Amino acid sequence: MLRVSGLQKSFVMHARGTVGDDLALPVLKHVGLDVRPGECLALVGPSGAGKSTLLRSLYGNYRPQAGSIQVRHRDDWVELVDAEPRVILDVRRHTMGFVSQFLRVIPRVGAVDVVAEPMVRLGADLTEALRKAEFLLGLLGIPERLWALPPATFSGGEQQRVNIARSLIADYPILLLDEPTASLDQANRDGVIDLIRQRREAGTAIVGIFHDVAAREAIATRLHNVALPTSQTGVAA
Repeated sequence: MLRVSGLQKSFVMHARGTVGDDLALPVLKHVGLDVRPGECLALVGPSGAGKSTLLRSLYGNYRPQAGSIQVRHRDDWVELVDAEPRVILDVRRHTMGFVSQFLRVIPRVGAVDVVAEPMVRLGADLTEALRKAEFLLGLLGIPERLWALPPATFSGGEQQRVNIARSLIADYPILLLDEPTASLDQANRDGVIDLIRQRREAGTAIVGIFHDVAAREAIATRLHNVALPTSQTGVAA
């Protein structure tokens, strides 16, 4: 479902002073990986190695300077590194879901509508989408009295569970997970792990960051080490 080769990403540090003082900070260097249906690839490595940068590059939030990210999309392979924005948005709409650590939604929209929105966007009946959203919210321990309220009023753990429900409501062939069990207590963490494991067993290809070792061991089928680049001291841009 996902093939990555030769991926390189640097961030330019704009220093004050004369022209030419900018520095390039290498983060990803010659990264390669592949993920098949039903696999969960856990990204591991030291802090600052670029795990989150890699995940955001896979989702199209960052554009690498070199390399290839190929995604199986609509029965064909799509190259994301040089894809037009409309192509990246179509991949996100139909193929790739992302569970981030932070919930970013339109203010004053109720939680149940936030969760249902990806399914509605794919053409599902509104009533069906709301029913499934209510089911997921209930399964993840969000009480019914909160379903109509904006998630911005929720606790961090409740927002994280809304975020997970929103990402799992559509049957994305690929899921990217950035610490999906962060901010969750034991009971809710176990429920989230079960849902993600069910999605993996149904054939979803998953790439994730799991600082929670127990969650990683329960979900991951393989580990991929993201190493620090040989130099992160900065070189002339």
